[in-house]
Amino acid sequence: MRNLIVSSLLLLGSAQILADTPLVEHQMEVRIDPDGGILNVRDTLTLPEDRTEWSLLLHSGLDPKVEAGDAEITPAGRLENLTRYRLRVLKSGPLRLTYGGRIRHEREQIAEGLGRTREWSRGSISPEGVFLDGGSGWYPRIPETLQSFRLEVELPPGWTAVSQGAGPGDPARGRSIWSESQPQDDIYLIAAPFARYQAQSAGLEAQVYLRGPDEALAHRYLEATEAYVRLYSELIGAYPFAKFALVENFWETGYGMPSFTLLGPRVIRLPFIIHTSYPHEILHNWWGNSVYVDYASGNWSEGLTSYLADHLMRERNGEGWVYRREMLKNYADYVRDGSDFPLVEFRGRHGAASQAIGYGKSAMLFHMLRRRLGDEVFKAGLRRFYTDNRFRVAGFEDLRRAFEAESDQALGGFFETWTRRTGAPRLRLTEVAVTPRDGLFEVTGRIEQTQGDAPFPIRVPVLVHQEAGDPVSLAVELTNASGDFGLSLPSSPVRVAVDPWFDAFRELLPGETPVALSNLFGSERGLIVLPAAAPTAYKRGYALLAEAWLSGHPGWAMRRDDRIRELPRDRAVWLLGWENRWIDQLSEPGQGFDLDPETRQVRLAGEDRGDGTSASPVLTAWRNGQPIGWLAAADPAALPGLARKLPHYGKYSYLVFTGNEPENQAKGQWPSGDSELVRWLAPKRELPPPDLPAALVP
Repeated sequence: MRNLIVSSLLLLGSAQILADTPLVEHQMEVRIDPDGGILNVRDTLTLPEDRTEWSLLLHSGLDPKVEAGDAEITPAGRLENLTRYRLRVLKSGPLRLTYGGRIRHEREQIAEGLGRTREWSRGSISPEGVFLDGGSGWYPRIPETLQSFRLEVELPPGWTAVSQGAGPGDPARGRSIWSESQPQDDIYLIAAPFARYQAQSAGLEAQVYLRGPDEALAHRYLEATEAYVRLYSELIGAYPFAKFALVENFWETGYGMPSFTLLGPRVIRLPFIIHTSYPHEILHNWWGNSVYVDYASGNWSEGLTSYLADHLMRERNGEGWVYRREMLKNYADYVRDGSDFPLVEFRGRHGAASQAIGYGKSAMLFHMLRRRLGDEVFKAGLRRFYTDNRFRVAGFEDLRRAFEAESDQALGGFFETWTRRTGAPRLRLTEVAVTPRDGLFEVTGRIEQTQGDAPFPIRVPVLVHQEAGDPVSLAVELTNASGDFGLSLPSSPVRVAVDPWFDAFRELLPGETPVALSNLFGSERGLIVLPAAAPTAYKRGYALLAEAWLSGHPGWAMRRDDRIRELPRDRAVWLLGWENRWIDQLSEPGQGFDLDPETRQVRLAGEDRGDGTSASPVLTAWRNGQPIGWLAAADPAALPGLARKLPHYGKYSYLVFTGNEPENQAKGQWPSGDSELVRWLAPKRELPPPDLPAALVP
């Protein structure tokens, strides 16, 4: 993701940027003292000559002065950690500002949901490393402008600075040099005592900056960089920068800046990240970091990046439909009436609900658009949008214009519906009938919208299996509350399924998706039940886990199991520990697992999956439509790690961990069944799966 925090300061600087946005050139000489948290800067600015007064933002306490050029600078107020200055230019031409001072902000915890927090910083210069962006006010940020720059940074021996553009010059001599002539909406400065690796490929320099030598890890990322840049260059258009760098941060982040990504030390070393989050961060160099986001009209970048990275990687493995189901489930589990909002109001992620909308619903918009237009026209629309809007701000209206130009279709109604409406359609399949006629079988039916609000104009796929031959599909265009469909088959129909591959943004129905951790972590109300009979160390550990999860969530509470007469049925429930007296409420018939508290054995789908002395199992189940979860730690020392990790495994129904870190050994989802959107016309049986739609390719 491009930024985990979209602050009011950044919005102030970018919301109104248009194609003719003024460009400010910076020639900066920077000296940094990490131990003292101090930077000193000499910045030569070249401003457009059509204005004489400018407003600029700098970190408070940096005390800027005009060293060269005919201009005056005076304070004009405070804005959070920044001071606003009024710059009055008396004579045209370059002018030089000098300033310096301390920037060191402690990292802050941001709550994102039950058990989920993340850290962010307003900017810091410390012995751990340097993290500075426009929000930290380390350079003169002039609202409603773009920047180009040359940056020369003097650092202690062994340190290297990283920024966007081309570089790093010759850091071995104590100076890192970066430059970018293309208009930028921010300037970043990252520094640490890095081990640097690089490789050249087709005009691109791939770089890796690690906080300790690790040639094997660096080589894997260098190879992945080349592969993903080539993929997206062929799909969208030429890569817009001189390099792409993986940079290791000194806390856990997932930031995507122009021409580099800043990932945390634990994240970088997760084996799956290079195939999941890493392509997402590379793709942001097209969406968000070279085509900028008009935040005033909605952040489209995260949804489009999720669709062409996270979704595409799963689609190439035959799991695109699974990813789409997960996005629909996240919307159902985390978004409530009070937390829903239209896509035009999405600025950035600040919790599970905003992520389900700004990433998931937005990605589904692009998937529905692709299904409507076809792959070739969809790709042509992407290329036009990129070509027309490189290094300028664009919004949903620009996307609409690009796809209309390539498709020769009017798409105003489509974008109006899916960017400005809240909620989702709820579908129902009715009046399915089969009529033999002239040696054929006519299948008819109706799809209804039952959400209560005004109907959505939506294209809904229908798949019909037949006794002999391949399944047949069609699409029903719903413009009203219901729509009829019909088709003729040479063989008797067996099964009718509405939207079996989850191609439409809609509410999921019971039976379409299994219970998972997201059902618990997404609940507004719940109870965590502690085991009174557990050994002291476990009781203390479970209580600390519960306190961490409950922080900031008044709808949740915790109680000891010996102080409740029965489990509530109107909210989610977590049961903790093998000793929990309510553990039998978890094991209703047909749940897909067996527990034996006496021997502490767990069997999943009939297979032994460890015992309570060596494994920490986590299970979920439905209890009369109520989500219920259970976890038991093999060792109390594993509980802090479980508390931290489990909220990030929301899509899974069961998990098994070992060790005190702990390490995941098994994970999965319970099988899902049929819903009201499926109608069997013959005895229910196993059917050969139909061919999946082809993955998007360049």
